[in-house]
Amino acid sequence: MSPASSPLREIARVGVGSTNPPKLAGVRAAVVAYAPGAEVSGVAVASGVSDQPVGFEEIVRGARTRAREASRAGAFELCVGYEDGLVRLPTAGADDEAAAGWFNVGCAAVRLGDQVGLGFSSGFAYPPACAERAAREKEPIGDLFDALWRAHGPDEPADDRPSAKGQGNVGKLTGGVVDRAEYTRHAVVCALASLLHPDLYARKEIA
Repeated sequence: MSPASSPLREIARVGVGSTNPPKLAGVRAAVVAYAPGAEVSGVAVASGVSDQPVGFEEIVRGARTRAREASRAGAFELCVGYEDGLVRLPTAGADDEAAAGWFNVGCAAVRLGDQVGLGFSSGFAYPPACAERAAREKEPIGDLFDALWRAHGPDEPADDRPSAKGQGNVGKLTGGVVDRAEYTRHAVVCALASLLHPDLYARKEIA
């Protein structure tokens, strides 16, 4: 779909339920593909979930809440909420430890009028040393991962920024091939799918 044919092409103001720079960059990259003239602004809102969401229900609820609160914070035509957290992969059939560990998954919720689209990022496994504690104690995994990376990660130029404010944990683990902004963009683009094709998603059966 080209921007010229996008049903979102006239959208001018987009609100994001976060002020995190990489998240804003990811939303901006996703939205401008369909609404080239859109201005993307972040607003500080509460997620309504724990600092470390665990499980799909809490992750999705956080994304929905952020989108809803952004819509209440300003005159935005499109509102986006993004939340990520930990999901436990079922152990049944797993033949190694990594296959049954904790994975990070991000969810984007996009609101356009009374329409809400949901989309998810790809998932990546966290090192057990930080994931188990984060899931058990609901302690933010970003801080735990940063401590683990400083102690045992590869030798790299010093970067004192928390991962969440820079390339993200996924950026460090992938050597920068997929950073936090790109990770967010992926989820937002997937969330926009139902808004780009409302007629298809309104159908109850195939004619």
